[in-house]
Amino acid sequence: MNQNPATRSRSRLLLTVLVVVAIALAIFYGVPLLRGSHSSADDAGPPAGGRRGPGMGRGANDPSQAVSVAVGKAGLADVPVTQQALGTVIPNYSVTVTSRVDGELQQVYFTEGQYVKKGQLLAQIDPRAYQATLDQYLGDLAQNQALLKNAQLTAERYKRLVAKDSLAKQDLDTQIATVGQYAGAVKADQAQIDAARLNLTYARITSPIDGYTGLRLVDPGNIVQSSSTSGLVTVTQTNPIAVTFSIPQGQIANVLPKLRQNLALPVKAMDQLGTGVLAQGTLKFISNEIDTTTGSIKLKAVFDNPDEKLYPNQFVNVSLQTDTLHNAVVVPSAAVQLSNQGHFVYVVKDDKVERRAIEVGPVVGDSTVVTKGVANEEQVVTRGIDHLRDGAKVTLEQADGQAAQPASGDQPAGTHKKRDGADKPAASDAKS
Repeated sequence: MNQNPATRSRSRLLLTVLVVVAIALAIFYGVPLLRGSHSSADDAGPPAGGRRGPGMGRGANDPSQAVSVAVGKAGLADVPVTQQALGTVIPNYSVTVTSRVDGELQQVYFTEGQYVKKGQLLAQIDPRAYQATLDQYLGDLAQNQALLKNAQLTAERYKRLVAKDSLAKQDLDTQIATVGQYAGAVKADQAQIDAARLNLTYARITSPIDGYTGLRLVDPGNIVQSSSTSGLVTVTQTNPIAVTFSIPQGQIANVLPKLRQNLALPVKAMDQLGTGVLAQGTLKFISNEIDTTTGSIKLKAVFDNPDEKLYPNQFVNVSLQTDTLHNAVVVPSAAVQLSNQGHFVYVVKDDKVERRAIEVGPVVGDSTVVTKGVANEEQVVTRGIDHLRDGAKVTLEQADGQAAQPASGDQPAGTHKKRDGADKPAASDAKS
């Protein structure tokens, strides 16, 4: 029976839609219609008793596998307790040399930057006016001394006449007063002479200290005034020399009692990197008040500086030793680790490691003081820590060419292998 063409078209359209929907469902749900076939062996597990592939056997996290580590031994040492600060070098003495009299600057006897000794002549002020004044006072003194002598002789004659009742007692008393008047004039003349001689001394300007001169501030020929504050030159002492620095107010209790007892607290002046010692000195001064803006207190140390490694206004790192920990337990700093719970180390016992919480103290060089948690002679892990956990088995690294051995074997005391294969001294050999 013939179908209507419109009916046939609708049938073909419906069939096409159904085919497209079926293909889409097959792709979406993974029906193996279009994916092809695969071997059933791919879905099967490994054959019974077969060898496991890489990564399926015992790996680095296998608790039965020993980890190779390097160790160091805890030791005893006297460790200094120090305070670190940033300091400024200042001259122990710095004097601005000024004239104490007025006059023309006749001559300068120093060169800029010259080292001068205490009392060395630096400059000369024109002394002629002061010499003339001195001569005048010397003349007055001679005149008054003569008048005094005459008054004394007259008083002696009056005494003899009064004794013979040939002169009134009033005349004698008047003459004795005249003697006292001339005696006072002589003393006044002598004081003026001393002042004039002192001015002549001041006309010779000398260095008040040993040190180096700075720039010449006044040239010869200028009139200098005693009231001037600019001075002629500045002399700075560099040996000994001082360093000022500040420490937090919380450290005052560690410093003040010892300083009040006149104990010499050692101080080191270090270079900018803090590695080289420029000079060693002692603490001499502590301020009488705390700086309220910084909460710190200023201190001053004095250093011998014969080689002039310290220079005024130089910045240095300061290390102030406030105490010494005697027979403190020290371990290599590489063994000390930090976690959220605090510091810890891995201690080797037999062929296993024990994670142990510790309390640390000062760090000196490559060693750290352990105040609690580690005993003397115990071995601590210094390398290979990243692969450890509490109770892990370990073997100790040996020098190049030697095999690793269990931790319970004989291990040279206080050594462990460095990265270049050389033995490293134990922490007990750390310098204090």
